[in-house]
Amino acid sequence: MRLSLQTDYALRTLLFLATRTGRTTVADVAGFFEISAHHVGKVVHQLGRLGYVRNLRGPNGGIELARAPAAITVGQVVLDFEGNMHLLECVGAPSRCVIQPGCTLRVVLTQAEKLQMDYLNGVTLESLLPTPLDLAIFKA
Repeated sequence: MRLSLQTDYALRTLLFLATRTGRTTVADVAGFFEISAHHVGKVVHQLGRLGYVRNLRGPNGGIELARAPAAITVGQVVLDFEGNMHLLECVGAPSRCVIQPGCTLRVVLTQAEKLQMDYLNGVTLESLLPTPLDLAIFKA
């Protein structure tokens, strides 16, 4: 599996927000990771539409998590941003393949996808957060 840049930025943004108390800005996220504020803005808009973040306008506006870090799984974010991630077309549409009745490859790839998504769905944003010691070292 190879994730898109948009999914990468979404995961980074969520991790950044989870380490902050209160609101922050798209510019802060982009500056921290040294990435395009324009691209981060698009990702934040999508994160807002999906209910991961709140986008607040105005002088006291900014962005903040809309869900607790424990309620956000890497698997769900990946699925929301990537959509269909089947290794082969036949995994998602079994009737597509003319050799499907005797094909064991589809079964193997289906199981591989399931194991991967089960693992990612078991990883919460909270479990990825650095410890206070990690943050102190990281900020130094």
